[in-house]
Amino acid sequence: MGLLLSCDGSNTYSIKSEIVEVDSLNEIILLHDSLVKPVLYTNINGLENLPFHQAKKTFISAILPSILVAKHHVHVTKSEITHLKNKDRWNSADSTFYAAIKRKYNAKNIDDLIERLVTLPNSIVLAQAAIETGWGESRFFIQASNLFGIWSFDDTESRIAAGKNRNDKTIFLRSYDDMSRSIIDYFEVLARHSAYKSLRKKRQQTSNPYLLIPHLKNYSERKGWYTKQLKKVIRQNNLTKFDKYRIDPAYLE
Repeated sequence: MGLLLSCDGSNTYSIKSEIVEVDSLNEIILLHDSLVKPVLYTNINGLENLPFHQAKKTFISAILPSILVAKHHVHVTKSEITHLKNKDRWNSADSTFYAAIKRKYNAKNIDDLIERLVTLPNSIVLAQAAIETGWGESRFFIQASNLFGIWSFDDTESRIAAGKNRNDKTIFLRSYDDMSRSIIDYFEVLARHSAYKSLRKKRQQTSNPYLLIPHLKNYSERKGWYTKQLKKVIRQNNLTKFDKYRIDPAYLE
């Protein structure tokens, strides 16, 4: 079991998460209501052997808890930075923490940093994960818990080689201990890069996935075709119903 600290402005609480290495797909708890147990599944394999409708249901049930845990992580960081902004005097630990987070998110100042610390509706994250992994059948998903094809440029981190080279060079993708870390990295990519500036600005205005999706065109070389595919996946699978799903309070302390 793991504890993830968070705050809601005045109170501090923790999430009791559990990592489950999947030996059988039957171990994945299928979602039946909007309260989700924070189970972090690893070693998910064999979805291609299920009927497609069942494979998609299992994939969503396996991914959504990690999405909620990752969003919680971003919320923690944003809460801490907001607290620092409102704090009259910083100590050395405050300054060190702020400098590290500011650098990680490529922020200009504390207000810019707070604006970058955003997440996306569950429906969009699920749709992108489905497209990028082929509904959980890609090697990167199975072997590395990498949901979004995030590259690795650091030979000291855990990673796997891609099946194809680019410009005669080997491409590496990051390998994660669990899917929540992959999703946190995905949110950090969206927060850091100028290609998603309009997405971050729009996210300050709305949580409507269909208004946000056009601002993800730079995530793929397919541009507009990619955003059309995202909308199609959301509509066909009624993914917006998951936007109100949250961690079951029974697992909060």
